[in-house]
Amino acid sequence: MFIDFIKSVYYEILSYFAVEKVKYEVQGNCKKCGKCCKQIHSYGMKNEKDLKIMQFFLPHYKRFYINGKDENGNITLSCIYLKDNGECSIYEKRPRLCRNYPARIINFNGEMIQECGYKVVKKEFKDYL
Repeated sequence: MFIDFIKSVYYEILSYFAVEKVKYEVQGNCKKCGKCCKQIHSYGMKNEKDLKIMQFFLPHYKRFYINGKDENGNITLSCIYLKDNGECSIYEKRPRLCRNYPARIINFNGEMIQECGYKVVKKEFKDYL
């Protein structure tokens, strides 16, 4: 389990330096509901200890707290700066992680929260031919 967590930290760091990334088309518009800030999925983080380690290596994760678990046993996170109306209380000073949401270039199978105004259009191999 600890090995999986170390791998997730490693891949998170590598994602900033990846030479080749898969492009998915992201369509839609923000509904300004804040659900993306309430249902942040973590891959490879299973408990509070894992989150603390991630926060040590990547300080921008200090803004998140655990709000539950997904169907795979990974913790789900929420942002401490989210207001009750779904708006960000530090919108003008939000980190790059938030400014870039939803990422136009991602290196994993992209998905969005079901109620989100954005959706990911996955391309098949034939689409590139």
